[in-house]
Amino acid sequence: MRRSLSFKLIAGYLIFGILSFLFIALVTARITYYRVLERRAGDLRNMAGLISDMASGSYGKSGGSSYSTFEQLDSLSFYSGLRIWFINPDGMITYDSSSGSKSNLEGSSIPDFDPADTGKPYRTGNFYGVLSDDYLSVSVPMIRNFRTIGYVVIHETTSRLSRTSDALLLPTYLTFLVIYLLSFIILAMIRVFVTNPLKTITKGADEFAQGNLKHKIEINSSDEMGYLAETLNYMASELAVSEEYQRKFIANVSHDFRSPLTSIRGYLVAFEDGTIPPELQGKYIRVILGETERLTKLTESMLSINALEQNKMLLDMSDFDIRKIIRSTCETFEGVCSSRNITFDLFFSDEDTTVRADIGRIQQVIYNLLDNAIKFSPDNSEIEISVYRRNNMVFVSVKDHGIGISKDDIKKIWTRFYKTDQSRGKDKRGTGLGLSIVKDIIDAHHTTIDVVSTLNIGTEFIFRLPVPQPEQT
Repeated sequence: MRRSLSFKLIAGYLIFGILSFLFIALVTARITYYRVLERRAGDLRNMAGLISDMASGSYGKSGGSSYSTFEQLDSLSFYSGLRIWFINPDGMITYDSSSGSKSNLEGSSIPDFDPADTGKPYRTGNFYGVLSDDYLSVSVPMIRNFRTIGYVVIHETTSRLSRTSDALLLPTYLTFLVIYLLSFIILAMIRVFVTNPLKTITKGADEFAQGNLKHKIEINSSDEMGYLAETLNYMASELAVSEEYQRKFIANVSHDFRSPLTSIRGYLVAFEDGTIPPELQGKYIRVILGETERLTKLTESMLSINALEQNKMLLDMSDFDIRKIIRSTCETFEGVCSSRNITFDLFFSDEDTTVRADIGRIQQVIYNLLDNAIKFSPDNSEIEISVYRRNNMVFVSVKDHGIGISKDDIKKIWTRFYKTDQSRGKDKRGTGLGLSIVKDIIDAHHTTIDVVSTLNIGTEFIFRLPVPQPEQT
């Protein structure tokens, strides 16, 4: 069974309180009791020393002085709650301050009495089995003429010491209780600032996992929880965009493949049933070949994109003059340009324009840019191609005087399968992949391409390539 974080926090809080209370009750209480015991034993030993000094002169002698001493000790015992004994060296109790009570032991002998034990700071228990309860007992010898004539023993019940110890511990218990209750505020803060946001984030993650990428995690804080929520929301939005792109991608691919296939199938059926007369078959065969070329171009473009996405396209870097590549590429468009009376105006810098790049991929970039420029240029127009060098970069510009691109469309031209409204009206054979491939190739070279366009004025694409760096020796 999965336990919630709140349950674990509350359980930990309760366990902490129980263990802390047990520690105070068992360990701290024991330490306090022994501290009280030792301190009280010292006080009683000092008292026993004073009594020994006072009584040693008259102890064991006849006369009133001994009686007066016992009277004072009886009063002291009554008011202090202590029990005072005089014991002779043989272990007989010669005086018991509890005179008149049933527990008076005056005249009794203490079995197994060991005078050597009187040298100990104190002892606890029933004092050789003589007393009925547990007592703290201290012993001090009475000395006269350098001879031990007896012992002063003072007893105090350990129950009184326990009560003293408990009284000292009471502030500790109260302090612990107050701190424990105040620490509940910390638990509540953790619940408000950690547990509850985590529940919200967990719920949001579940929504994302179930495909609801429009769900919004509502956490308005500037701490780590807020940052995590913003990150997850951003991730979901990016996934939603990616999902929408994939949906459109599949739809566009299906459409662009279906159109030429439908056309090819229609013409082939017409050939089969004799609908197309022999004198027109050559014309429609050329149409079919054009559609197959379109399918081939679309397939090659998609393979190029897939290679770029999977980082499978390895660039074959070499040094070459970009001007030669531009000239050779322009020659491939000679037929279409002649039919529409479109000319290329080349403006090449006299500086060295050798670049370091993948010659095949850069030729593909130039081809796509020229193909795009021709597609949107009117008949009897010019396309300007410029090459110039700035510091360690060579700039290539392809500029047409065509229909231009709107501000809204210019942000989307790098998107795969995207075609502007003008493009869809004039060029229904385009794949919408040319500029996307251009951008991917330029990005693979770790450089940039820019576009400047004005509606009904024209469009200019400018990309840059690095010049070869001298080899270091």
